[in-house]
Amino acid sequence: MKLSRPVSWFLLAFGVWSWFIWITFVKNLWQDGSGLAFDDAGDPTGYFWVHLLLAITSFLLGTGVGAVGFRGVRAWRHESCGESRHEPRNEPGDEHVVQRQRQG
Repeated sequence: MKLSRPVSWFLLAFGVWSWFIWITFVKNLWQDGSGLAFDDAGDPTGYFWVHLLLAITSFLLGTGVGAVGFRGVRAWRHESCGESRHEPRNEPGDEHVVQRQRQG
């Protein structure tokens, strides 16, 4: 499947946004002083664990989406430079293959 250029950029931007948002969220969660994330003894609460799991899951999903977008952007760049991943590469010793392609 080939992604369009705007979709590729959107997915890449979403991945970058995900890194920024969820890393910031975990930093703020870790430094929480409201009593929600840590009890009076300083131990993590259920709120902390649920939100940490949410942040890690969202971070990983955002990373995956961003990776798909990155691959799409990279494919568009290779295509715009005239490079194609589907063109056969001629290796040393493949002269007979090239000659058959020209004859047939």
